[in-house]
This record gives sequence, structure tokens and C-alpha cells, in this order.
Amino acid sequence: TLEQIIKFPGKEETIELLKYLVKGARIIALTGEQGCGKTTMLMAMIENIYETMNLRITETAFELHLRKIYPTRNIVSMRETETISGQDCLDVQKKTDGSVNIIGEVATDPVASWMIQSAQVASKFTLFTHHAKTFPNLVTALRNSMLRTGVFKDEQTAAEQVVQVLNFNIHLVKDFRGRRYIERVTECVPVEERNEYTFDHRKEKTLEGKFDKFFDNCTVYFTKQTNRELYKYHNVLEFADDTYVLTNPISEENIRGMRENMNDTDVVAFDAFLERNWGIKPPVLPVYDENGKEVVQQEKKEEEKKEMKMAEPVKKAPAAEGQPVKKVAPQATATSTQKPQSATQAQVKKPTTGNDVK
Repeated sequence: TLEQIIKFPGKEETIELLKYLVKGARIIALTGEQGCGKTTMLMAMIENIYETMNLRITETAFELHLRKIYPTRNIVSMRETETISGQDCLDVQKKTDGSVNIIGEVATDPVASWMIQSAQVASKFTLFTHHAKTFPNLVTALRNSMLRTGVFKDEQTAAEQVVQVLNFNIHLVKDFRGRRYIERVTECVPVEERNEYTFDHRKEKTLEGKFDKFFDNCTVYFTKQTNRELYKYHNVLEFADDTYVLTNPISEENIRGMRENMNDTDVVAFDAFLERNWGIKPPVLPVYDENGKEVVQQEKKEEEKKEMKMAEPVKKAPAAEGQPVKKVAPQATATSTQKPQSATQAQVKKPTTGNDVK
């Protein structure tokens, strides 16, 4: 089991992460040198696959012996012979309702092409082992295998296919003291191609401006053709100072895919794991009643009430019964015909004449 293999500080979170990767149906590559424990880790991870999923095993030599370890599971193990090719084994997996494809070791070019093919169309997810040292080396090795087998002729197209089927890479190490541990858990995030030709030369009025916009578009085009970024990768977990440390959070795409493949109990535990370690809050999912209508949750109701209060105009309180409504007399305002007198005009009085005195 994973509890027996992983023994360093931080093992609780590490074991929990590996369980969720398997239950979330992620395509996982176990890499490392010979003797680092890839096969042992693979057998321990299989325990967390849901029992409703059928397992189909392809090996160059029978070494997993999963039917003895899990006698109650639906498991079919196959290997290539002189008369039966690996492609025939893959075809059998397609026709026997296989949910999970497990490849013991991707050591040759044909096996690598089978792995890519099964991960794309033949199964729900795939687990396999490889001898790559770094994640870019893993992508390059699988890409070269696809080219050598003749499945693809263009390097960029082959690399795109490899990146699309790789979700996580668990790299194991055996140090000079004989200790075996997980050095890193790496996530691969494919980069989506976007339209970046936003320099419109037609809007420029001068000839110099038109040339500048045109050459900017040319720069973007040749950059994509010669040095296009196909994927990004980052470590989700690292082994530092004899301790397992969770580093970068899992991407939204993989979180969404993992939640879709888990049962309700595991989804709740997985959301708690994300919020506890990376502060990622679970999405608010709609709740439906027996008639199929969406049930508005209490939080939504409170938010709607607040929005309605903010939108309502301020109304004056009506007068109490029996009390007359006081009318405020309008203040006299100066009109255009009646101009207010200034201070000097108010003080100076017109002199009286004899006719005015009675």
C-alpha cells in the first residue's frame, strides 16, 4: 500500500494527493531509474482505482501479478509474443470493456505508440512506467518513439499528441544510501493556440505605420512556426530537506476533470484537501428537486435580497394616521424681474421734497 511505501514527513498529504490523482482518472507516468520502485508504486496505486473499473494490463514480461494481489477485480493481463503483437493486445482491450489501461514498462518504440493510442481512445485513463529523468525528457522520448514507428512524420504534431495525453508525472529516486522516495509530482498543462495577429495595418494612415504593423504580424507568425510553446509544467509536490512539500496548485482543468470522475464522498474530501493546502474553494453546484427544478440555496437568496435592496430607491416614511402632513412653504427666490438691492442701495435714501411733506 501507499502507507507502507511513503515514509518521510509530509507523507499524509502526499498519500492523499496520489489517491486523488488515481480516483480522478488522470493519466500518470511513473518515471525513474531501474530499482527506484516504479513497479512497486504502480501496484500500490492500483488499490485506489474504483472497483467498478475493469483493468487491462499490457507487459513485456509478467511482473505485476495483479490477479493474485486483487483476486476480486476484473483484470486481464497480456503480453506480446511471436505470433501476437502488442497492437492485437490493444484491440482485445477495446473489445473487453476495459476502463483502465496499465502498461508495465514503456521501453520500446512500439509500446510507446500503443500507450499514446490507448490513452487517446481505448480507455478512461492510463498508468505506465518509463525511464525518463526529467519531464521534458519524457515528452521528447515519447515524441521520438512516435516518429520512429511512423505514426507521425512531423515533430511538432507528434509532440502535441504526447502532451495531450500526459497529465501528471511521478518521478521516483533511489539515492546512494538506498532510500527510495518521490522526488517530485509534475503536472503538464497544454498551451492552447490563440489568435495573436492583432496588428491591423489597415487602421494606420502612414506608410511607415502600415509597415510596422505588418512586420509585427510576421514576427508573431515566424515565432509560432519556429519556437512555439506546446506545454507548461510545474511541480505540485517536491521532496526538499527530507520532507514532502506541496508547492504549486493543480490547474483548473485537471481539478474539473478529477471532480467529474470521483464519487460524491471523494469529491467532498478532495475539495477539503484543495482548500486546506492551496486555499481553492469548491464551486457552488446547483441543487435540483424531485421535479428537476433548481433549488435556490440560502446563500443565493441572501445575495439576491442584498442586490434588490441596493437597487430600490430610497422612500420617505409616510406620516402617521391622525397627524396632518406639514407643508413646507416655498422660499422666496429672486426672479429676473425683481433684483435684490445691494447694501449701498438699501442705506442711501431718496431725499424728501416739499411736496411730499404734509
